[in-house]
Amino acid sequence: MKQLKLLFLSVLIIIITSFLFACGDIPVVPPQEQGAEAAVFQGVKLTPIAEQGNNALAGTQAIDRDSYILTIDGLVEKPLAITYDGLAAYPQESYLMDLNCVEGWSFTAKWTGPKLSSILADAGVKPEAKIAIFYTADAPEGYTSLDVNYIIENDILLALRLNDVILPEDRGFPVQVVAKSKFGYKWAKWVTRIELSSDTDFKGFWEKRGYNNNADDSGPAFEQ
Repeated sequence: MKQLKLLFLSVLIIIITSFLFACGDIPVVPPQEQGAEAAVFQGVKLTPIAEQGNNALAGTQAIDRDSYILTIDGLVEKPLAITYDGLAAYPQESYLMDLNCVEGWSFTAKWTGPKLSSILADAGVKPEAKIAIFYTADAPEGYTSLDVNYIIENDILLALRLNDVILPEDRGFPVQVVAKSKFGYKWAKWVTRIELSSDTDFKGFWEKRGYNNNADDSGPAFEQ
């Protein structure tokens, strides 16, 4: 009887140990909180995330990393459905860039992610495509758009990291557009789909409300 008890205890210990090791694969810390935030990049002091301005149409959008898919469709030869890990597998570039809001505030940050042009090259953009429309979790009807030529000529990024930290949920996790030299309303967050289109008359959420579709941060915020 004593030997049976010892055998039972040994088996129980093995089962519990195996369970604990298996649970070790489960992240204890949410991905948005992992890593140390960068304070300096290319010799320039970065604005801490906690001190950066931030706006949202309908509050923070919660998107599950494991089930996330970025759809690339419209006027392309090969529509794509890219997972978060698929985006992270592209070569990652880092830019030092200011985000300027029409409200008058701005901040300086390090943005890291794949070039959108590389993704579009894999999809094969058709010649008649003139703009990319960004659909987001908070504006599924189409949040904003950017000219295809502007995207390619400026090597626009899809940021997965901000100041070396995985993009926080309230900052657009998993993806924010880094729209160089454009006002903040062109920096789409929580992007779920990018449609290549020939409809140059398309207007996004803010553009329908009178904001300049060009959105150059050195120009007027509103249509003249």
